[in-house]
Amino acid sequence: MWKYTIQVGGMMCGMCESHVNDAVRKAFPVKKVTSSRSKKETVVITEAELDQEALREAISSTGYDVGEIRKEPWQKKGLFGR
Repeated sequence: MWKYTIQVGGMMCGMCESHVNDAVRKAFPVKKVTSSRSKKETVVITEAELDQEALREAISSTGYDVGEIRKEPWQKKGLFGR
């Protein structure tokens, strides 16, 4: 499993977050995607590695600015995990 943290500029409201999340879901088979306008980022959890340029294009096509993309291995935490 992989975790991608994407810097996204220009999100101003909950609808903006929703537009970005929907664009990612339509473009890729993801397990989870969340966006935060206050943190200016979108986090994507997926089983397979993603094409970062395609990920950048999917988000920028919604009209938002895409900055740095960080990829790291991800493991689901257990019920009592930290």
